[in-house]
Amino acid sequence: MAGGVSAVARAWGRAFASQWHGKLLLMSLAPFLLAVGLWAVLLYLGLQPLIDFVHATFSQYGVFSFSSSFLGSLGLGALKTVVVPLIAMLLLLPLMILTALIFIGVIAMPVILRHIGARHYPQLQQRNGGSVLGSVGVALGGMAAFIGLWLLTLPLYVFPPLAVFVQALLWGWLTSRMMVYDVLADYASADERHQLLKEHRWPLIAIGVVSGAAGALPGAIWLGGVMAVVFFPFLAAASIWLYVLVFIFTALWFAYYCLDALARLRAAEALKAAPAPAEF
Repeated sequence: MAGGVSAVARAWGRAFASQWHGKLLLMSLAPFLLAVGLWAVLLYLGLQPLIDFVHATFSQYGVFSFSSSFLGSLGLGALKTVVVPLIAMLLLLPLMILTALIFIGVIAMPVILRHIGARHYPQLQQRNGGSVLGSVGVALGGMAAFIGLWLLTLPLYVFPPLAVFVQALLWGWLTSRMMVYDVLADYASADERHQLLKEHRWPLIAIGVVSGAAGALPGAIWLGGVMAVVFFPFLAAASIWLYVLVFIFTALWFAYYCLDALARLRAAEALKAAPAPAEF
């Protein structure tokens, strides 16, 4: 266990140092600009219709009276006017996370792996145990489960600390599932990937959960747009930028940990396969 903690901490330190490399900082601009452009169009076209839909649904099923009395019982009656925009933004938040993950996976991950591989693991053979289709399948499957669980946990936002904790767990599970596959797709065989996932399950989940806690901050800024409509476009852009930075750091953290674990796995296998010294 101590070895796992030290390996996680060592990978964190190396990821933090690499985060500020000029090449990686410049590379973060591409997914940020793409995500901002995409979400500018989506919010312009779809935010008001989504708010209208939620408002109509609340009116149809009498949710307003329930939410007003509930918030009043908690001493939060002033928030009843922002319930509908808040729900709309909570519904959009998983999609924001998905777009950030996709852009990081497509644009940033190859650059990150080339950067780390060339500098720190030049002798690590690539065995290509993954594929683009496999990565897409993992991403879509993980995101479908994530969105379903996210919707089920929306009521927890009446108690924000619990909601943030649950969001960190969900975000951590999703990122560990997706990024481990992407990191090892080129370098590890399928058997090696499964073995590493089995042997390092808890350290990988720990990395994901800690990263998930950091990922709660952009969501909080995004939802802050409900309370400050005038600044909403700037808050949305700021939250996307933070998501990109968090995802890049998370990708670096997973990359250092997984490639180091893969190197140690192959070194152990080579040692086992080495012929025994001859006896005289």
